[in-house]
Amino acid sequence: MRTPLSLFFLSLLLLLSPSDVRSWKKDEFRNCNQTPFCKRARGRKPGSCSHVATDVSISDGDLVAKLVQKEPTPDQEDQEPVKPLALTISAYEDGIMRLKIDEDPALESPKRRFQVPDVIVDGFESKKLWLQRVSTEKVGGDEHLSSIVYLSDDYEGVVRHDPFEVYVRERVSGDRVLSLNSHGLFDFEQVRAKKEEDDWEERFRSHTDTRPYGPQSISFDVSFYGADFVYGIPEHAASLALKPTKGPGIDHSEPYRLFNLDVFEYLHDSPFGLYGSIPFMISHGKARGTSGFFWLNAAEMQIDVLGEGWDADSGIMLPSSQKRVDTFWMSEAGIVDAFFFIGPGPKDVVKQYVSVTGAPAMPQLFATAYHQCRWNYRDEEDVENVDAKFDEHDIPYDVLWLDIEHTDGKKYFTWDRVLFPHPEEMQRKLAAKGRHMVTIVDPHIKRDESYHIHKEASKNGYYIKDASGNDYEGWCWPGSSSYIDMLNPEIRSWWADKFSFENYVGSTPTLYIWNDMNEPSVFNGPEVTMPRDALHYGGVEHRELHNANGYYFHMATSDGLLKRGNGNDRPFVLSRAFFPGSQRYGAVWTGDNTAEWDHLRVSVPMILTLGLTGLSFSGADVGGFFGNPETELLVRWYQLGAYYPFFRAHAHQDTKRREPWLFGERNTELIRDAIRTRYMLLPLFYSLFREANITGVPVVRPLWMEFPFDEATFDKDEAFMVGNSLLVQGIFTERAKHVSVYLPGKESWYDLRTGTAYVGSKTYKLEASEDHVPAFQRAGTIIPRRDRYRRSTTQMVNDPYTLVIALNSSQAAEGELYIDDGKSFEFKHGAYIHRRFVFKGGKLTSLNVAPATSGNLPFKSECIIERIILLGHAGRPKNALIEPGNVKAQIESGPLLLQGRSSSGVLTIRKPGIRIADDWTIKVL
Repeated sequence: MRTPLSLFFLSLLLLLSPSDVRSWKKDEFRNCNQTPFCKRARGRKPGSCSHVATDVSISDGDLVAKLVQKEPTPDQEDQEPVKPLALTISAYEDGIMRLKIDEDPALESPKRRFQVPDVIVDGFESKKLWLQRVSTEKVGGDEHLSSIVYLSDDYEGVVRHDPFEVYVRERVSGDRVLSLNSHGLFDFEQVRAKKEEDDWEERFRSHTDTRPYGPQSISFDVSFYGADFVYGIPEHAASLALKPTKGPGIDHSEPYRLFNLDVFEYLHDSPFGLYGSIPFMISHGKARGTSGFFWLNAAEMQIDVLGEGWDADSGIMLPSSQKRVDTFWMSEAGIVDAFFFIGPGPKDVVKQYVSVTGAPAMPQLFATAYHQCRWNYRDEEDVENVDAKFDEHDIPYDVLWLDIEHTDGKKYFTWDRVLFPHPEEMQRKLAAKGRHMVTIVDPHIKRDESYHIHKEASKNGYYIKDASGNDYEGWCWPGSSSYIDMLNPEIRSWWADKFSFENYVGSTPTLYIWNDMNEPSVFNGPEVTMPRDALHYGGVEHRELHNANGYYFHMATSDGLLKRGNGNDRPFVLSRAFFPGSQRYGAVWTGDNTAEWDHLRVSVPMILTLGLTGLSFSGADVGGFFGNPETELLVRWYQLGAYYPFFRAHAHQDTKRREPWLFGERNTELIRDAIRTRYMLLPLFYSLFREANITGVPVVRPLWMEFPFDEATFDKDEAFMVGNSLLVQGIFTERAKHVSVYLPGKESWYDLRTGTAYVGSKTYKLEASEDHVPAFQRAGTIIPRRDRYRRSTTQMVNDPYTLVIALNSSQAAEGELYIDDGKSFEFKHGAYIHRRFVFKGGKLTSLNVAPATSGNLPFKSECIIERIILLGHAGRPKNALIEPGNVKAQIESGPLLLQGRSSSGVLTIRKPGIRIADDWTIKVL
């Protein structure tokens, strides 16, 4: 029975607009001083750790030890004795060391600490190196011994006994790569049984956290040696290179917070935590290369990047010959389950990380194209009109999205039968043009006894519980809501079944899914999220798995689409919340940004950071979700967004309509051109998505990933690489007349539109043209394109290809093209085409690089190459000889782009008459 107060709150919620209910208020969110575990940890001094390692041995292929305290700290003198901790170090192939520290399972405890399941991929343990022995030595004049284990031919893992420390070093030089607890900041608050006198409650605003097991936080320092900068740990609207948050001259800065939150109109250039959390940090420097550190922990985390001199008064002496970046990691709960990635190159570290958490899923081709979204398209007539307008204005698109208003009273898996009376027919009309639809399915379930999802979840006990063991009830878009407990595999399977065509009435095979609000967002909860003492499957407290909540929801939804398609249809699920491993289940975006130049600017480092941490398929809402962008900003956003891995325009329901044709003929032309640029480059993007699917190396990359020794690139985040071949520079200021572009490396770069060559390792002041943002092809690369303009990707399947060859100073270039059916999983069984194009010695060769494995399924394509463009050729060739066939073709001057004019230095072989799937050579004469 509802109280009058709750009825009043519901009425108020329904009357106010969403922006009134959820607008950004800084005091709704805790800072470090209001977060007890963070305040305690940040107050610790270097050298305060009194743990020492004892009983070191090898067991089951691991180094094992106990961590004991030599003496109690002053704040522990009146408490019960601290129990020994269990330490394990494991070594794996490819330069990975794993460190686990937990309370000893052999000792009694009122609660076992939570270890995050379902993130580490199946098969990772098979890469374990079974350690055979441990050696001991005194390192660097230490009084006490250290234990050393083999990691690879080049690296060793070291456990320093007293004072306790763990690090990786190079075997020959002895130089350190990564270390934990070098500054003696390790602390591990153990779970305890509550006594009558204990007051463990924590209060924030009107909310109380009961904390039934007391403080259970963990903190430690991590040092990256040979590093100039550190990157990673999304999600923050901040620079790519992480700025120091503590140290000399930094007075009131906050740590980088990792706590998944629903943040409306977030601030740019802030360490404040947003919708997702990936506790994975990468360092890079000219001296040593790249290394990485990953802490598998789903509780709230705070991370300081420590400025130079932060420890000047500590008296701790570290190796002075090695430059380093020090960081400090703090978490509310969980265990230490940390991975040291040795590198030594940027791509090596990313590959090592995804070998643990999984490589990105291979998306369907349609999902890599342009998406049109708004909160909300009003009804079926609106959908039909928007779809028709794209055709009328000759603008391609692949996906139309429906937000929460398409449902029956915010009940997901339903349709408003007045506004959307014929959902199947609506989807079939789109599908007839090769287009798809996405609908939203959020994690809050309306507490309505007539709603079948709620009835089943309530009856079966599938909801997350409150601290008293009752179904947790919070407030979200439908009003009173409860939340599915996705930690339970049985419940995830139940949820997955809801996406069948029988259960999701009105859905069709061309309908895909969007998971929003899955942090989870709770309007009346502490910090607009779920209370930390809520209870999940197995008695796990919400504080222990909060950051993984959206991950499990994303997983279950993706599994649902997989089931729906009988395992033959690649799922597309967009999620707002994320965690390590989310890359296996679909795409993410940067959340509720604003129509401001600063938000366009910060989208680049945000997307680059997501890519570095496994989430290759990401983007930012083009135009900004909130507010009404001025036309110039909208156009510039489309021009940059065309190079995002995930390319979607989206807007709040209170904004003016902003479909591409609503801003005058010239601006329609500019936006159309930007979208067409994406479609032209889809063969490149799709090939890069396949590379990410195999290796984890992201689709868009920081400049330093491709130019790891160029110091000028280390802190640049206004430009980015698309694969190894394109450099894109955004324009982030209003009415810009010029834009500064740094082109790294020793080789030339070719303007993507004109073919004009620019020498590398220089900064250019270029005219800021209204019709594009600067983009350049790197000399030595070959880019595949499709230059015909169609309504959607489905209608491009049989179109011919263009190859653009940008020759380097050696008159050579290479590139790749990957093709499959764009939809199914047959590519996993060999049903694909993978070609490498090599231009060398005046000859272009097409090579098959698909592995010759037994059981390959045939995948055929009759597509031809209609143009081959040569940039930077040193001579003036007139003809080309094509083999097999001994066919001659003319070489002539031609436009770089079909809609462009002829450009000097652009040579074209037109209609060479060769198939994309075949082996062939073309000799330039």
